[in-house]
Amino acid sequence: MLKITVDTVKTGIVIKLEGRLAGPWVQELEKYWESIRVVNESNRARVDLQGVTHVDECGKQLLKQIYRQGGVLIASGCMTKAIVQEIIVEKTCEWK
Repeated sequence: MLKITVDTVKTGIVIKLEGRLAGPWVQELEKYWESIRVVNESNRARVDLQGVTHVDECGKQLLKQIYRQGGVLIASGCMTKAIVQEIIVEKTCEWK
């Protein structure tokens, strides 16, 4: 199960995730992301991963997509920090 909370703050939109980013919940987050991205083009939306307990491979791919599209990933804890670091390093090492 994944709880998704969307908050509007002074600096933009924060998508707070709690639980497992896996299975059908990946598609739910993707729907939220796409709707927010369309409305919030001028500000970078932030995805708060501090309450995430598990991320499957599809979840990682979605986080990569969010990052590539300008989303800011907020992590704490070993697992989510490692996932975010992997995404950032992969992005900066791409050769064109």
